[in-house]
Amino acid sequence: MRPGGADLKRDDRRADTLSVTTITSEPAATVAPMPLPPPVILLDGVVKTFGANRALDDLRLSVPGGQITVLLGPNGAGKTTAIRTITGAFAPEAGTVRVFGLDPAVQGDEVRSRCGVVSAKPALYDRLSGLDNMRYSAELYGLGRGTAVDARIADAAARFGIDTALRDQVGGYSTGMKTRLALARSVLHRPELLLYDEPTSGLDPESSHAVLELIHEMTEDGSTVVMCTHLLLEAEGLADQVVVLQDGTNLVDGSPGELTKRYWPDAMVRLGADDPAALDALERAPGVIGYERADLTAVVRMDGPDRVPDLVFALTAAGARVTRVEPHEPTLEDLYFAVRQTSGRSRLGMVDGSAV
Repeated sequence: MRPGGADLKRDDRRADTLSVTTITSEPAATVAPMPLPPPVILLDGVVKTFGANRALDDLRLSVPGGQITVLLGPNGAGKTTAIRTITGAFAPEAGTVRVFGLDPAVQGDEVRSRCGVVSAKPALYDRLSGLDNMRYSAELYGLGRGTAVDARIADAAARFGIDTALRDQVGGYSTGMKTRLALARSVLHRPELLLYDEPTSGLDPESSHAVLELIHEMTEDGSTVVMCTHLLLEAEGLADQVVVLQDGTNLVDGSPGELTKRYWPDAMVRLGADDPAALDALERAPGVIGYERADLTAVVRMDGPDRVPDLVFALTAAGARVTRVEPHEPTLEDLYFAVRQTSGRSRLGMVDGSAV
């Protein structure tokens, strides 16, 4: 061993350590955030008229992929016209429509081949069996015939709970069974986009709940769902995005949570007591900025959630028996009417700072 060899090795190790320290002490490179994918559907300034009726009026809509977007509005709001414009069945007089980045008015066949559509009153052949209805649709989708297609039909039918009725004539199906058949038919070709227009129309509550559960499951494989409804309870707990339509235009859109914060930015609590007079006294309590009572419960808006113990103490100090204390979470029904009310004030030029 050379004299000083051990020192040289130690020096080498020290040099290696220094070099490692130098390398690892440099600041990590900043990772740019991943860009958001383009929307599956984009409508920008779309206008569609039928004679003097302006069915869509400067409609703007953006639908993200892999989520359920609910178009919510009264009958005549433009929901069905919007769906038919998305598929290319209607061509707009103005504005831009893009689906998968394509123009459905020009590339409608390609757009429709990637969509599954169920209308409020699906067209089915009553004199054919459910199986023959499905086989016919499979041929229209270009799937052809054969064992593989029948296996796909069986899978779709089982998914929607109509596999035991496939051999029966559709004319003998209940309204709920026909809806399930239409839903099964819509997924035969495994579309990327599902467009459902009032899919629970005419169904009893139990069937409606079952259909909505099935629709909710469809996004698990990455599908995008757009559903039209005028029933507020249908969208409750189902929608990732809510779009409120009125007179063919978009009043507001966003996730239910985002819209709740926009329209109710203050902390809210629902209080119950056996003494209405004690509840009404809370309207003048410190920190209370809004008060509304129905019978023996009241919804109180506050400048912060830390006011709740003071409000409960005020009730008990007044001799009232407190029967209820819970955070108040506005429902979709509350949101819908808040949006409609704000829209009405906007048209009269009386919108306050909380308006959209």
